[in-house]
Amino acid sequence: MMKRLSLVAMAIGALQLTAVAQTTTLQIDGAAPKNTISRHIYGHFAEHLGRCIYDGFWVGDSIKVPKKDRIRLDVVDALKKINIPNLRWPGGCFADEYHWRDGIGPRKQRPKMVNTNWGGVTEDNSFGTHEFMELCSLLKTEPYIAGNVGSGTVEEMAKWVEYFNAGGESSMAALRKQNGRAEPWKVTYWGVGNESWGCGGNMTPDYYADLYKRYATYARDYLGAPLRKIASGANGGDYNWTEVMMKNVPRNQMWGITLHYYTLPTGNWRGSKGSATIFDEKLYFNTMKNCLQMEELVNRHSAIMDKYDSAKRVALVVDEWGIWTDVEPGTNPGFLYQQNSLRDALIAGTTLNIFNNHCDRVKMANLAQTVNVLQALILTQREKMLLTPTYHVFDLYKVHMDAKHLPVKFTSPDYTMGNEKIPAINASASRDSTGATHITLVNLDPNKKQTLSTTLNGVQWSGVTGQIVTSGKVNDINTFENPGKIKVQNFTGASKQGNNLNIELPAQSVVMLELK
Repeated sequence: MMKRLSLVAMAIGALQLTAVAQTTTLQIDGAAPKNTISRHIYGHFAEHLGRCIYDGFWVGDSIKVPKKDRIRLDVVDALKKINIPNLRWPGGCFADEYHWRDGIGPRKQRPKMVNTNWGGVTEDNSFGTHEFMELCSLLKTEPYIAGNVGSGTVEEMAKWVEYFNAGGESSMAALRKQNGRAEPWKVTYWGVGNESWGCGGNMTPDYYADLYKRYATYARDYLGAPLRKIASGANGGDYNWTEVMMKNVPRNQMWGITLHYYTLPTGNWRGSKGSATIFDEKLYFNTMKNCLQMEELVNRHSAIMDKYDSAKRVALVVDEWGIWTDVEPGTNPGFLYQQNSLRDALIAGTTLNIFNNHCDRVKMANLAQTVNVLQALILTQREKMLLTPTYHVFDLYKVHMDAKHLPVKFTSPDYTMGNEKIPAINASASRDSTGATHITLVNLDPNKKQTLSTTLNGVQWSGVTGQIVTSGKVNDINTFENPGKIKVQNFTGASKQGNNLNIELPAQSVVMLELK
């Protein structure tokens, strides 16, 4: 009997060793890359919501930090480090109640309004067009303006375009000069409304398609400033919206169409969405399953777009994405302030890998939002500032900006929870202008490391270096007392064997490898 038990134990041990030794093979094709990963996939979003603009980017005299006018420069410096390519403003839902003339001219004379979408607070309009454009100048980033279709007029939008972009003699150019800006800003990216299916007017797709064409007609190109007009697109899996827009709007009137999708831990809009910091593995698994839904959404919306636009001239613009949890206890529920954990970093890495791998159609995306709101890159508390785990993922992934996409093929091992399973690993790869190859990998499994063997076709390299974002627990966070708990660290788990790349990918980690 003892001998039989011993044999059983040996068999179980052999199975465990086999499981540990199981290797996933990745194939990266660098022979003839076709598509470029647009830098604009790495865009961001700043809405007049909670403490994103006011008390985030734009602070008063009582906040003793370096500033230009009232723009907080430590926030600017942090965002410059990750090369943010564009910034979407003024919303969001706020865009369709924003009247731009209220935000120009002497600040003391600007009318106040109630921000009915976000907390019912008073908006003093001290941060308007000129202040936003100064912020973009400091950030060295491109502005992406969301125009008011919901409560605005065609003339109002047309005049705002003229105010931004007209040179020479015109009434709006004269008004801009009167307010201190002689030269046009030449803004390129222009959203025609926001969430027109919801807070932007509760419209049907057929009605909005006609309205879009009217507004877009009068949003004119000015000398040296051709507009890239972006239509308000679908809410998540509303494929009919995309179908109607692609069918009814001429390609030459629409540079892009948006898609909005948020990862909800519980999947529930009406009740609790789940805490940003207090969750068990079951809720973590459900969150990651919902995050991976982005792959299906991009695939299915792209397939509809392909029916009408096989040349892929119209961009899919995912200009609102990220995790949306319950607000932090004790904060204004209309301010959408939430902490940011390692779980959120894994969501960021996974989503950006999806966008990179669909760069033939996804040309722009915007994380919601930049400072103090939803899946923020930066949190502030008076003079204190911290960089979130999500920020560090964007720091790792900036190597993909404007690089050639290299297809990655593999079958991921499963991460299982009860009777459900999701892919444990996701990845993307690119080659930059210097010839360096970069691979970004995410292991969603919080329990198991992954052993990878990578074959590289058409990639010349002699060595590999790496960086990693990880922590001991998936709900670990950076705090104002300990702002460096989660940060970018050197990664030494990759090695060269012949022309193969072997990787030991730790549990719950985001890794970036550079091959030169």
